[in-house]
Amino acid sequence: MEPSNSIFLVLSSSFLFLLVVASKGSTLERSEAQINVTAHHYQTVKLSSFLPSSICSPSINGDKKRGSLEVVHKHGPCSKLSKDLVKPLTVEEIFSHDQSRVDSFINTGRKDIQGSKTTLPAKSGRPIGTENYIVTIGLGTPKKDLSLAFDTGSHLTWTQCQPCAVSCYSQYEPIFEPSSSTTYSNISCTSSECAELPSATGKPPGCISSACVYRMGYGDGSVTIGLFGKDKLTLTSDDVIDGFFFGCGQNNYGLFGGAAGLLGLGKDKLSIVSQSASKYGNHEVFSYCLPATASSTGYLTFGSSDIGSNVVYTPLLTTKLGKSYYALDLEAIYVSGNKLAINTTVFTTSGMIIDSGTVITRLPSTAYAALREAVRAEMTQYPLTQAISIFDTCYDLSQYSDVTIPKISMVWGGNVNVEIPSQGILYPIPDSQVYCLAFAGNQYIGIFGNTQQKTLQVVYDVTGGKVGFAAGGCA
Repeated sequence: MEPSNSIFLVLSSSFLFLLVVASKGSTLERSEAQINVTAHHYQTVKLSSFLPSSICSPSINGDKKRGSLEVVHKHGPCSKLSKDLVKPLTVEEIFSHDQSRVDSFINTGRKDIQGSKTTLPAKSGRPIGTENYIVTIGLGTPKKDLSLAFDTGSHLTWTQCQPCAVSCYSQYEPIFEPSSSTTYSNISCTSSECAELPSATGKPPGCISSACVYRMGYGDGSVTIGLFGKDKLTLTSDDVIDGFFFGCGQNNYGLFGGAAGLLGLGKDKLSIVSQSASKYGNHEVFSYCLPATASSTGYLTFGSSDIGSNVVYTPLLTTKLGKSYYALDLEAIYVSGNKLAINTTVFTTSGMIIDSGTVITRLPSTAYAALREAVRAEMTQYPLTQAISIFDTCYDLSQYSDVTIPKISMVWGGNVNVEIPSQGILYPIPDSQVYCLAFAGNQYIGIFGNTQQKTLQVVYDVTGGKVGFAAGGCA
């Protein structure tokens, strides 16, 4: 062999070796990149992050929002409601009430469509459920602080009032006395505002000595009846609404649990959203953030001054439930970066609403089955245990301090991708080490519930006809 040929072979071999090494290096780089991409579709979180502590840890973001109300979970250490007034519910009770609320949406929708009327008390009334979250507002002159549950599924704001002509349940603050407020007045039976009550309550008004009477029944059998009045409403020192229309309840009973009444955030003309609009450029908009756990706080803010620039919006729709509720278009669901094989007609057939008072997101049965199977396939390293209440995918995590879970995203109309926070993926069962997939199936309607909304800034721009989402709203 000629020397030149030997050199050629050596050089050729070296070149081939370098190519192989370079190729392997490139493969390694691609593998690492692929691993990083794959890891991006999972999250490892401490199990303790799902559980409240015994000490209240207020949100920093909420304090920075101008004119915001502090949102607290009524069963947590941030709540001022006594445990004697608000007995913590069992899992069975929580989701029995939650299902009653879901059923109420269905029945209310049917009533809106058919134009039928019912009488009090009515099992097919407005939804009430567990109403986990409360805010404190001021009412009257001088101002009296009242803790109210807030609810996007209700329209009329009401509170218990003295002299409680028939019945009042126990609440934390003294019951409001309209006779002690210099700015209170009853609404006349012949007024246009009295005539608007049916759209807000689902019931025709009554009349006592020329004073308008509102009546409202909820799906779980809870009832409030009383005088329809107006007074000064104080949200913050800078946000005061004179002549605010509300229900002054004289006969109240049911699952209101220590709160003084309810703050209605629905779309009706008598809701606080509509009544406060003149203070915010005649723009009906509000936003909230629900805390990650019951030991932290969130906020509820009216107006658009503190809405973040990172909010992404999806259009509001009208649904077969009627105009009362905030309806959205759910287009797709992703688990670990993979789009679930769900026909879009599954979502459009059932319809989808967003609701602050429903605890667990309900998906059409076909969609839920696809989600459940995808999550189970991604969590085979953890032992499944028996079903609990409405949950059929539960894990015994007693041997773990943290858990790796797949990321779940819901894609709303306009290709708006909203990643569900970890606290919205698993639901901890109290007094156990069992954690369940925090979704459920439902035959008739889809509902985006409050567990999946935790830590998100959720913006309801009613005038603009859209709902927005942003991550890290009340971290």
